[in-house]
Amino acid sequence: MAKGIIYCMTTIVPGLVKIGKTGKDNFEQRMYNLERNGYVNVVGLKRRFAIEVEDYDEKETLIHEIFSKSNVPNTELFAVDVELVVQLLSSLEGTQVFPKSISKEEVFNNATDEVQKNKYGINKFLIPNGEYYISENIKGKKSIKATMKVEDGKFIVIKGSQCLPCDKDWMPETRRNAKIENGVLLENVECNSPSTAGWIVLGNANNGWLTWKTKDGKSIDKYRKNN
Repeated sequence: MAKGIIYCMTTIVPGLVKIGKTGKDNFEQRMYNLERNGYVNVVGLKRRFAIEVEDYDEKETLIHEIFSKSNVPNTELFAVDVELVVQLLSSLEGTQVFPKSISKEEVFNNATDEVQKNKYGINKFLIPNGEYYISENIKGKKSIKATMKVEDGKFIVIKGSQCLPCDKDWMPETRRNAKIENGVLLENVECNSPSTAGWIVLGNANNGWLTWKTKDGKSIDKYRKNN
């Protein structure tokens, strides 16, 4: 099975995305050429996400088929929300190549939040400032209680929150770097999405919009549905 890199890039044209592939040893050169010279008379290309996967030829063909209705004929350009592309690519099994500053899980969570925002015309700032909670009895695991404070679009898991152990080989950097002893968070942790905040507490992938609850037990997803 051949390994290679599938990538997506934004362009100077809003809503026009390039989805392509390249050999794993040729990524930087390919990005340099596209960012400098453009593609089929379209300029302003900027790398957005890239992942190294098995069977990259077949996977690229499949992704092109998924977005085929949005394809500019005879090109690798698609009139599609780039966050949808990032959401799909970051869900593939493989090694993230770009960006390097945040984890694949965080990329996926951020893209998911942006897709929801673009779809429903909402954003994270619609969650009122205040405290939200996880209080659960999870089968086979201990009971946990945790608090997340929202401040102007920031999601802060509060010191003293109870956290479950992470049972995955991979975890986002935010969880990996969190100071947790004996299942208790020792300092506040600022996150960039409700789902990443959920990772701190649950030690696993989750939909933070459903995980975090108000005082009356309603999920914060209600703020998306009400707007």
